[in-house]
Amino acid sequence: MRTEHIRSCPSWRGGHSRNDCVFVNTDSSLPGMQGLEVMRVHAFFSFQYWGEVYPCVVVRWFDKIGDAADEDTGMWVVHPGVGANNTAEYAIIHIDAIYCAAHLIPMYGMEFLPLELNFYHSYDAFCTYYINKLADHHAFEIAF
Repeated sequence: MRTEHIRSCPSWRGGHSRNDCVFVNTDSSLPGMQGLEVMRVHAFFSFQYWGEVYPCVVVRWFDKIGDAADEDTGMWVVHPGVGANNTAEYAIIHIDAIYCAAHLIPMYGMEFLPLELNFYHSYDAFCTYYINKLADHHAFEIAF
């Protein structure tokens, strides 16, 4: 059995916040990325209703750009989802919908990056991302 830690904390090891990204199963009848979405985890919580505990996750959606992977890189491209009035698109999902962790690579563009930009800014500082299918063998098998 493989164990994977997905983190969402306001201060990772006494420093910056850490909010990992995940693949979420939205339609198991479709192959690969067609049945998966990418989301960024912002909080874990649970509540009890009529004696049953429901473990949940607050997530921010990423929307896929196009219906297939980028033909140059072979990786899918996503951008942070926005809802009404150009506001961030958040949702609460059941923790069982999470398939596994996802790794996103920013699309850097042609400009130099500012010296003040640190690694922990990467999910907030860029507009589009590649879904890294080369992060591990699980991602390689599902992100096609």
